[in-house]
Formats: sequence, structure tokens, C-alpha cells
Amino acid sequence: MRSDTVPTVSPLRAVRTRRAVPWRAVAVTGLALLVAYALVVPLLPVDIDRVDYATGATRPSWGHPFGTDLTGRDLFVRSAHGLRISLLAALAGATSAVVVGALVGAGCALAGGRVDRWGMRVVDGVNAVPHLLLGIVVASVLRGSFLTIVLVVAATHWTQTARLVRAELLAVGTSDYYRAAVAHGFTRRQLLRHHAAPRLAAQLVVALGLLVPHAVWHESTLTFLGLGLPPHAPSLGVLLDLGQQALLSGAWWTLAAPAGLLVAVTVCLSGCLSGRGEEHHD
Repeated sequence: MRSDTVPTVSPLRAVRTRRAVPWRAVAVTGLALLVAYALVVPLLPVDIDRVDYATGATRPSWGHPFGTDLTGRDLFVRSAHGLRISLLAALAGATSAVVVGALVGAGCALAGGRVDRWGMRVVDGVNAVPHLLLGIVVASVLRGSFLTIVLVVAATHWTQTARLVRAELLAVGTSDYYRAAVAHGFTRRQLLRHHAAPRLAAQLVVALGLLVPHAVWHESTLTFLGLGLPPHAPSLGVLLDLGQQALLSGAWWTLAAPAGLLVAVTVCLSGCLSGRGEEHHD
């Protein structure tokens, strides 16, 4: 008597998958448009620092889609420059955080013993302090610059990656196939390269994607507080600060432009990675 086994899929998971696919497509499209906007518009022959006091703050129009600020500077072009600077700072900081976390996590897992215990205590200690508070402390010690943002993001966001890498390496080291491979003469380096590295690579890419939105918000917040990028760099944080000041004059669009871009890039980045964790474990 033949028995056919039909794989079953959770109805709830199937519904989530059907909903996630179109939303992810929208998020990817939106992110592509935002990146194109941040890369192409700054190439236009427009002086972002040219002021026109005669024009002053004007509402959004066909000539100025995002309007102009109190000094008559075009916000469509300045916001593109700001988005590019913020994305570059966030990407550099998130990449540094992932690299530091991966090295710490791998070192703790491979060394074991006292190194692992003390390493995890350091991770717990960093996690016990709110990231933004720790970032403010670090940024207040350093001079506001692009490098400061990178260092702050790396110093406050490496711990989750360290835990991820450590847990993955410990899981590989205690698995049955690892013990069997060691018994057959495979070296530790070979097993890490062929088994752990491919699994970690995919997870680190996802971790990097999830860190970028946090890094964008940290850059914007620190710059808004005067601890990040200098005022002459039109990052999103600088534009938010100027928009907040102009808001008192009724020029709401000066704040809406950078705030809208900040929310849009965060939503699109999160949407691009929605469901990746579940897919990886299936």
C-alpha cells in the first residue's frame, strides 16, 4: 500500500507570504527611487548654498517641488544631498558595526572559556545602556564629523551581531555533522569555511540591512542635537534642525521634506527585509 506524503504549509504563514511579496516589491521599488534620487539629483549643476533672500521661503511648486527654505535655497536639491550624506554615513557605520560584532562574536565562540564569559559580559554591559544615550556620550567626546557618526554607530550597534555570530558558531560546533566531520579528518578551518561561513554571510547581510535604518535615525538625531555632522553638510539631521527653526515662521514644508524622506527610507528598508528571518529558518 503506497502512502504519499504531502507537505503542509501553515495557512497563516501562506497568507503572510502572499501579503509580504507585493509589499516587498513596493518597498524595493520605493528604495530604488530614493537611492536614484539621492545619487542623480546632486549631479545637477545647482549650487545648494546659493541664497535668494528676495524669494525667501516659498511653498512647494512645479519649479521647487519641496519648496525653498528661509534663505531661498531649493529644498528638493538640498534634500537629495542630505539623503545621500545620511545614507553614506549610515551605511559606513552599520558596516563597521557588523564587522566589529562579527569579529567579537567569532572570537568569543572560538576562544571559549574565560574569553567567552568576559566578552559576553561586555556585550551585556553595552546593551544595558540605551543606544542613543551612549551615542550622545561618545559624540560629545569626539568632534562632530562624518567619522564621528561612523564611530558612534559602530560603538552602539555591534552587540547584536556579536551575539548572532557567537550563537551560530556555537550551534555549528555542537552539531552532529560537525562531530562526524571532525572524526573523518576535516580541520576546524575547513568546517568553518564550508559550513559556518555561508550561513553567517546571509545572516550578516540581513543584519546590515536592519542596522542601516537605525543608523540613519542616529545620524539624524545626533546632528539635530548638534553632535553629528557640521552645519555646512546638508544631511537630514541638519535639514531637520533648520526646518524646526523655520517652522516657527510657518514654513512647515522645510521640516516636512527631510522628515518625509527619513520616514520613507526607514519604511522602505524595513519592507525590503520583511519576512527574511522566517524564510531563513524555513
